[in-house]
Amino acid sequence: MESDSPQKQMPAPRIFVERTLALIKPDAIHKTNEIEDIILQSGFTVLQKRRLQLSPEQCSDFYVEHYGKLHFPHLTAFMSSGPVVALALARHQAIATWKAIMGPVSSIKARETHPDCLRARFGTCDLRNAVHGSESFTAAEREIRFMFPNSVIEPIPMRDAAKDYLSRYVSPTLLTGLTELSKKKPLDPFTWLADWLMNNNPNKPKISDGTVVEEAAA
Repeated sequence: MESDSPQKQMPAPRIFVERTLALIKPDAIHKTNEIEDIILQSGFTVLQKRRLQLSPEQCSDFYVEHYGKLHFPHLTAFMSSGPVVALALARHQAIATWKAIMGPVSSIKARETHPDCLRARFGTCDLRNAVHGSESFTAAEREIRFMFPNSVIEPIPMRDAAKDYLSRYVSPTLLTGLTELSKKKPLDPFTWLADWLMNNNPNKPKISDGTVVEEAAA
């Protein structure tokens, strides 16, 4: 006998747009704009960006998996020798794509085998190789949180999941905002609506807006 109770709706699939951390190292800091252009042309979205100076202790924590290796002291000394730019990047297959754009770890080898990659173009050796990228999904999560402690790493819905998300959460909020807009009739409706949506965002906590932060790390 069939039950008259309504069937439980299955939640929409949570599909991930992969994230990775990119670092522009001290030896390539003067090429930041050029490297960022390449990042954007490669289909990445820059979620967050930060320029900072790491201390040797922070470098040791960041590169903890290299602890005990012969190159570790040189690595931490180099990475703390000048400012770096950290970028949280997102796109389909972000980790593999960014690794391919960077090229082999050794800039000398990269110039022989992948002359167009970033490390071939902007690096000089194994240590001073211009850029860093997360090795795996787990490493990316750890490194993004290290560089951006207030970041919220959540799935970004796509395709059918995005349509479902929009109809459930975005459209009702937007409709309410447009209704209020028609009542208020502000002089600058675009700015007013943007501010209203920011203040009435139903999904808390708020995610960083990606503003560039110029600072020295403590």
